[in-house]
Amino acid sequence: MQQSGLNLQQAPPIWVPFRFFLSAPLFGLLAAVVMLWQGPDLFTSRWSASTLAATHLITLGFMTMVMAGAMMQMLPVLAGASVPRPKLVVAIVHPLLVLGTLLLAGGFLLAESRLLQYAVVLLGTGLTVFFGALLLTLSRVRNPTATIRAIWLASIAFGITLVLGLILGYSHGWDAPLPSQSLRDLHPAWGLVGWTGLLVAGVAYQIVPMFQMTPNYPHWLTRGLAGSAFILLGLWSLAQWQGAAEWMWLRVASVCLLVAAYSLFAAVTIHLQRHRRRRLPDVTLEFWRAGMVFLLLAALLWLSRQVPGLAFAQSDVLLGVLVIAGAAVSFISGMLYKIMPFLAWFHLQTLSASGKPLPNMKAILPEKAQRRQLRLHLASVGLLIAAALWPTLFAYPAGLSFGAAMLFLMRNLIRVARVYRDCLQRAVQANLVSGMAEKLTHEQK
Repeated sequence: MQQSGLNLQQAPPIWVPFRFFLSAPLFGLLAAVVMLWQGPDLFTSRWSASTLAATHLITLGFMTMVMAGAMMQMLPVLAGASVPRPKLVVAIVHPLLVLGTLLLAGGFLLAESRLLQYAVVLLGTGLTVFFGALLLTLSRVRNPTATIRAIWLASIAFGITLVLGLILGYSHGWDAPLPSQSLRDLHPAWGLVGWTGLLVAGVAYQIVPMFQMTPNYPHWLTRGLAGSAFILLGLWSLAQWQGAAEWMWLRVASVCLLVAAYSLFAAVTIHLQRHRRRRLPDVTLEFWRAGMVFLLLAALLWLSRQVPGLAFAQSDVLLGVLVIAGAAVSFISGMLYKIMPFLAWFHLQTLSASGKPLPNMKAILPEKAQRRQLRLHLASVGLLIAAALWPTLFAYPAGLSFGAAMLFLMRNLIRVARVYRDCLQRAVQANLVSGMAEKLTHEQK
């Protein structure tokens, strides 16, 4: 594992990211419960209340939860700039994100405007604090790398996603008219293509070579991808907002170029993984490789939707499944399986000897447990794809398998936390005994 370019001494306390990471699978489980509760109705339209509830449980409760924790951990390490008052930021952001997401999902499911109003206030406050901390930390970076530049653009995309989401939430909660119906498309686009896509790309520039032992990404890709994708997404948004027929060419051209950009990123990543220096099996690499395949499929589907003859009724739901459950959840799961054991191992190195050897990363979380969850995850994505196409037949198996995958993910992450806790307790006890022995020896002298 390469650690060049990392400033590990800037890392925050381990409970800062762990608090977010351990919360995330619970929201995935709740999304599975909603799938089982609502059944085929959830997969018939992206506009149904149950679909909106399950989608936000995953995008806010799982994806944003993990990405917020990862940024609290990775920005100080990658950029050498500390998050301002991280304990206070976490104390505000985490509970507001948890409560706000639960209220938002409940408001959609129960058609209760009061719950949606509370959700808008809580999520708006918590995510604005996170956004401000993110920008302040990035502004302190003196020599930004390609990763930091991509995270800068991803953060701006996050801010745009947040503003659009608050406008939509205000419309739902207070029954106010929207300034444009295009906001319903702009919000998920900036959240998935902008915030998530650019963040995954930027983090990949550092994480893939470091943890997967691949060659570095080519400079022409790291220099141009993030900026080009951001500009193209802006042009597509302009065309969507205008909505007139004369803007159709810009919308189609922007989609084609965005598809080409992210497809190129996926293809280069797969190529680098095929040329990694260590050929031993690696479950996290398989998560990322699966995510890249789903990303390519989503890109092709989005491209096909620009051709009227190729569009079909369920393409909206299928595209969401491929991007969210297929690509994003795969990337995030693979990242969790590297970052959490690494953080536990790294923080354990600072402890005094406890009389027992400290576990390595593979002992903290065995590969067998990761691989079992990978199989469940891939099965769940396959069933979700089938449910998007044939809801009546596959809705319940899809919900059940997605819940099982999230349950196993939660069990694996809890295992990492327990190993760290047990080693910490042994070290504290050993240090206490050692200190008492030294004191007795000193008194006898």
